[in-house]
Amino acid sequence: MSKSLDGKTALVTGGSRGIGRSIAERLAKEGAMVALTYNASKAGAEEVVAAIEKAGGSAFALHADLADARAIPALFEALDIELGKRKGSKALDILVNNAGNSGWGGLSDATPESWDTMFAVHARAPFFVVQSALSRLSDGGRIINISSGLGTRPLPAVPIYAMAKAASNNLTHALAMELGKRSITVNAVAPGWTRTDMNAAVRENADMVKAIEADTALGRFGEPSEIASVVAFLASDEGRWVTAQVIEASGGYKL
Repeated sequence: MSKSLDGKTALVTGGSRGIGRSIAERLAKEGAMVALTYNASKAGAEEVVAAIEKAGGSAFALHADLADARAIPALFEALDIELGKRKGSKALDILVNNAGNSGWGGLSDATPESWDTMFAVHARAPFFVVQSALSRLSDGGRIINISSGLGTRPLPAVPIYAMAKAASNNLTHALAMELGKRSITVNAVAPGWTRTDMNAAVRENADMVKAIEADTALGRFGEPSEIASVVAFLASDEGRWVTAQVIEASGGYKL
């Protein structure tokens, strides 16, 4: 049976855990060769690669601290080398901007440094990752930015994170207009409350869990695999007529 992404090559930033890991594994399951980046967790990235290969897929991991803009050209140089060895071409078909860092911190305890770091990873990095990817991205390719429901419905506990995700949504729209002439679609997927290690502390608070579930139409936290399913659709040929959209995958949070 053919797979929806047979022969494609994908880059997933922040693919060593959580939603990024599920995206990498799902794209590989659909037949893509997946390059995933990691920052702190080399062991986590190696575990993802091993899991993909055990399932019959193809993947490799590259280190990149995307808080540092200088790391992005180096990342693509390393990607070119690996793809050249593995496929004989540096062409890229799918780019998923997923890398992130924790968004907790409100107005009273924010610092210029925490603001800069949040925007560097969630807003600046996707912009310059796309810039570096453009000469490698095939016509008809896919760019998928992982945003957040907070990009349109911010909370006072996470204003910097919400601002950065709103910037990502705006970038998605602008890139879709610019790259449409190459038949490249650009979309964002905006998760709601999803069961990952980044919100483990929230899920340990029974009252918060009860409140979140009550505010969600489907009555539960999402799973990373459910976000990955939306990404896989957008990456496939079935998603070719969808562009410039921010698709919320939240189970109906705060309707």
